[in-house]
Amino acid sequence: MDTMRDRFISTTTRLLDEDPRVALMLAEISRDGFGRAERSHPDRVVNVGIREQLLIGAGAGMALTGLRPVMHTFASFLVERPFEQVKLDLGHQGVGGVLVSAGGSYDWPAGGFTHMSPGDVALLDTLDGWTVHVPGHPEEAEALLRRAVAGDGRVYVRLSLQSNSMGRDLSGPGFGTVRRGAGGVVIAVGPMLDNVLAATEGLDMTVLYATTVRPFDAAGLRRTVDAPGGADVVIVEPYLAGTSTAAANDALIDLPHRVLGLGVGRGELRRYGQMADHLVAHGLDAHSLRHRITAFLPL
Repeated sequence: MDTMRDRFISTTTRLLDEDPRVALMLAEISRDGFGRAERSHPDRVVNVGIREQLLIGAGAGMALTGLRPVMHTFASFLVERPFEQVKLDLGHQGVGGVLVSAGGSYDWPAGGFTHMSPGDVALLDTLDGWTVHVPGHPEEAEALLRRAVAGDGRVYVRLSLQSNSMGRDLSGPGFGTVRRGAGGVVIAVGPMLDNVLAATEGLDMTVLYATTVRPFDAAGLRRTVDAPGGADVVIVEPYLAGTSTAAANDALIDLPHRVLGLGVGRGELRRYGQMADHLVAHGLDAHSLRHRITAFLPL
C-alpha cells in the first residue's frame, strides 16, 4: 500500500494536469516526487527552497491572481515556522489555499523535535475560518485533498505515515458511526481508528470516526449522545491531547457531560526511537487506550 504522502504526490500531479487553476508550492520536501509535474507545468510548480515563510507568502500571492495554491512541507515547517504568514498572508488578506503537511506528530523520530509537530492543529485553532482534514488512510487522503482543492477556502490536510488498515466512505457529512453502543462515545480521529477499535473490542460503546475535525461536527456528536442522563465522551487524536475538548464541551454545553482528551502529551521525548515507541509512550497504542478509556467510561 502506498503512503498518504505517496498518494498526495500522485493525486496532485494529476490535479495539475486536469485543472489549470491548481498551483503547487514546495520548500524542497517531496520535490523529487514532482519532477514530471515541474517539467510539465513550470509556471505552476514552484520550489522556493528552504524558505518556509516565502512558501506561504508566494502561495498567497498566487491565490490573489486567481490560482488555487497547494503548499507543502513537513508540518513543523508548514504551520509552526511560518505561522505569521499563515495568519496574515492568507487569513488577513482573505485568500484561500491548501496546506498539505507530512510528518505528523512523530513520523520521523530520527529527525528530532524540529521535525515533530503535535501542536499544529491547536495552533490553527487560534485562527478563524480554517477547515482541517486528518485522513486515516491513503484513499481518504486523496478524497479529502480533491475536496480541498475543488473549494476556495483555507484548508489544512494533515498527512501521516500512520494509517488504518482500510479506508472509509467519506461521502456523508460529519463524523461517521463505526460502532454503536450504550456505554459512552469514543471519537477516533484519522489514523487513530484502528487502535481505538482494537481498544474497545467487546465493549458496549459507540465509536465515531472523524477525518474532518474543523469545523467540529457538534451536531453529529449531540445527536449521538442526546440523552437525559448526560454524556461521557473520549476524543482520541493523533496530535496534542485535548485539542478538541473545548469544541466537544461547547457542543454539549446544556447537557451534563464529561470529556476526556487523549493524544500526544506536552512532554518532549528525547530518546526518539521509532513511531511505534512514541505511540506507546503517549498511551495511544491499543493496550494503553483500552486501560485509559475503561478507567474513564462507566461501563
